[in-house]
Amino acid sequence: MNTTTTTIDDLPKVMGDDGEFHAQDEAVDLSGTPPEAWVALVFFWILGAVVFYQFFTRYVLNDSAAWTEEIARYLLIATVFTGAVMGVVRNNHIQVDFCYRFLPAPAARAMATLVDIVRIAFFAAAVVLTWLMMDKLGSSSRMTMIDLPMNWVYGICLVAFAAMTVRSVMVMRTHLKRGYSVLERPESSMDDR
Repeated sequence: MNTTTTTIDDLPKVMGDDGEFHAQDEAVDLSGTPPEAWVALVFFWILGAVVFYQFFTRYVLNDSAAWTEEIARYLLIATVFTGAVMGVVRNNHIQVDFCYRFLPAPAARAMATLVDIVRIAFFAAAVVLTWLMMDKLGSSSRMTMIDLPMNWVYGICLVAFAAMTVRSVMVMRTHLKRGYSVLERPESSMDDR
């Protein structure tokens, strides 16, 4: 059995000779951030501003702005749906990979491919159903507090479902190209090529 002992001299030095900490953070690299993440971030910050405005008018001015609650709800929907695209991009939605450990490799590969196909079909069906609902509502359905069409909210959901469909196809293509998915090898990620 090989045991190694680490001494204090082996650790990174963060305390300088002057007695001050000299730790440096790694450089932040946002170059690999997908566009969907930036859209979700924009919705999130607008949501934060609206909720702050709601808090300010309610508790500081004691005269709550009525429109903020409804708009905050719609912005939360937009944030969640665009954020869900990120789950598809990174392929880290909730999954059960327990049974894949006990299946033979060909069966696990076939089942993982089936999961990819069902995911694509689900998101494509969601696109179609959202479109049909928007078509049925038309421009007659309006928001309660602000006279804007509800189809704006559903349109964001439609675009997010379409993006999830496209990204699911890209994830499946990656899985087929490398010969395994995260279901078969939970230690892997979408960045492994």
